[in-house]
Amino acid sequence: MICTLLAFFSYIAKIMAGNQERTFIMVKPDGVQRGLVGEIIKRFEAKGFKLVALKFVWPTQELLEKHYADLSSRPFFPGLVKYMSSGPVVPMVWEGLNVVKTGRQMLGATNPADSLPGTIRGDLCIQVGRNIIHGSDAVESANKEIALWFPNEKDLVSWTPANVNWVYE
Repeated sequence: MICTLLAFFSYIAKIMAGNQERTFIMVKPDGVQRGLVGEIIKRFEAKGFKLVALKFVWPTQELLEKHYADLSSRPFFPGLVKYMSSGPVVPMVWEGLNVVKTGRQMLGATNPADSLPGTIRGDLCIQVGRNIIHGSDAVESANKEIALWFPNEKDLVSWTPANVNWVYE
């Protein structure tokens, strides 16, 4: 009986691991300057997501133009790149079940005025131009952003938290 239960839980763990995805989250210059990096990490850890990559970097204009290439035709693009290159940022990769969708919900609406209390932007931001954080909007864009900011696969650390069985069934 115990062997059967162990086999069942091992099988479930493999299924859950197969449903894991990664997302790209970046604390923007205003979030770094305001000392909010720890608070943001705390919220993702408390939710049960696993941090697999993190760095502290002052991004180049070239890197930001690649990152925001889909917005290059928008009138606010030059100001966005200038703002994002005005100070250091903290790009991160988080892993977990439905982490892209859930991460976006945790961030709140792009415009903090539309963000619900309890979300990162709803609790910590006032204006859309200083909304402290970026999060991937889809698995495909997450993969693209992760490859751009963490081009070396060795930058992503594969590990199993001790509490994984307390987070996932």
